[in-house]
Amino acid sequence: MMRLKLMSFFCLLLFARFSAPAQPITPTQIDELVERTLKTFNVPGIAVGIIKDGKLVHAKGYGVRSLNTKQPVNEHTLFGIASNTKAFTAAALGILVDEGKLTWDDKVTDHIPEFKMYDPYVTDAFTIRDLLSHRSGLGLGAGDLMFWPDSNNFSCQDIIHNLRFLKPVSGFRSKYDYDNLMYIVAGEILKRVSGKTWEEFVETRMFQPLGMMETAPCFKQVTNKTNVIDPHAPVNGKVKVIRRDWSNVANAAGGIYTNLTDMSKWLITVMDSGRYAGQAHKQLFSEAVHAELWTPHTNIPVRGQTTYKTHFSSYGLGWYLSDVYGHLQATHTGGLAGVVTQVTLIPELKLGIMVFTNQQSSAAFTAITNTIKDSYLGLPVVDRVKQNYQRVLASEAEAQKITEDVWKEIEVEQKKASPVNLDQFTGTYNDKWFGEVSVSRKSGKLWFESKRSYLLKGDLLPYKGNTFIVKWVDRSMDADAFVQFGLDKDGKASTLKLNAISPLTDFSFDFQDLDFTKID
Repeated sequence: MMRLKLMSFFCLLLFARFSAPAQPITPTQIDELVERTLKTFNVPGIAVGIIKDGKLVHAKGYGVRSLNTKQPVNEHTLFGIASNTKAFTAAALGILVDEGKLTWDDKVTDHIPEFKMYDPYVTDAFTIRDLLSHRSGLGLGAGDLMFWPDSNNFSCQDIIHNLRFLKPVSGFRSKYDYDNLMYIVAGEILKRVSGKTWEEFVETRMFQPLGMMETAPCFKQVTNKTNVIDPHAPVNGKVKVIRRDWSNVANAAGGIYTNLTDMSKWLITVMDSGRYAGQAHKQLFSEAVHAELWTPHTNIPVRGQTTYKTHFSSYGLGWYLSDVYGHLQATHTGGLAGVVTQVTLIPELKLGIMVFTNQQSSAAFTAITNTIKDSYLGLPVVDRVKQNYQRVLASEAEAQKITEDVWKEIEVEQKKASPVNLDQFTGTYNDKWFGEVSVSRKSGKLWFESKRSYLLKGDLLPYKGNTFIVKWVDRSMDADAFVQFGLDKDGKASTLKLNAISPLTDFSFDFQDLDFTKID
């Protein structure tokens, strides 16, 4: 009997531990958290917003918009939200579904007859639903070099045409691999079906009804630029303002500029199944469309121990979906050069979290989001800033060792008495989807230059054998790469391949997808 009483007592203690009432983080605690995050991760400016029970209960800026101007961030400061745009694009197509102008399972070729993938079967089977759920069979970021970095001359039609040359790395609909190009195609479908450009549609059919009057489809269309962040990134070890990098051809994948006050209106609408302005009869999109957006379409494997006891992870249409301590979570991140953002929704708690930053440190927004989320879930206090900083140090140390070893090898090559014959590598090389690059002699070195992506240019430095390192002129890209030449029977270069050196290189520098053949 005593044993039963003791067991009951311990069960009650255990239950109490995991069902303790949540103690939401206070404004003062948020201030302390963000100020510490700014310093720890060397981020100039951060904006944090919290939505609870259908209201924006915290909206505040911290730090500065730009290291050049030193002007403060506030709740109206505009940030590029990057891939958080994808949820708008998916919902925009959902509005057309509601209007009976298309269905999620329409074939892409029904609306874009010239659409063509590498595999004819995939071309024929590809649906609008497939465009939005990252299951095309292409690799991570495949083809992103057609819009990233932004100084290139690829049009939307170029991108659609060149899809046929991108080779799949997995079976169609069999695997998750993040894909920006398909959202560009989705934006083109929106244009052809609605008769409005993607920019016009989201402006008139989404921003205006929701009262998002300070929001723009892209930086170019921001009418008042007096309160906009500058992007920042480490350049040669020091955080600096960098150029604003984005190609308007990819706006449907990541173009929107907004702020906490406007973004809250969108997120409140999403959590209320498309209803807005607090009136049930005002519906931006239907509950049926909302259900599709938040239905798992592509499985993302969950392995090992997870932070929030997550059992499933997936991608819906424009949203990542998972469970956190038994609650559904819909979330997304976004990254531009020098800007990263995160949006997190836990609808059962009527909770939304927004973290916008003007430095490309995802660890910063993760630390803030998870600390806020912990408080509303009633979890034990964990130092998320310290936890994420340790992870950053570990990954940066690994990347630094790799890059330092490469540069040591280059120094050895440069000291050799018999330098490599550089003339055997010069010429023009062509890739079917990326176009031509030239390798020439310049100031006693080899010089690499893309003819369609103007920022991709730099010295080629001997590394090992037929492999060189391209050192890009724009050091903010942090994307130096191996350049491997293949030789023909006469010992002259006939092919060329690239691969990023650092494991921290942004996946949109998809050098590994390029396959150049010498044409001149």
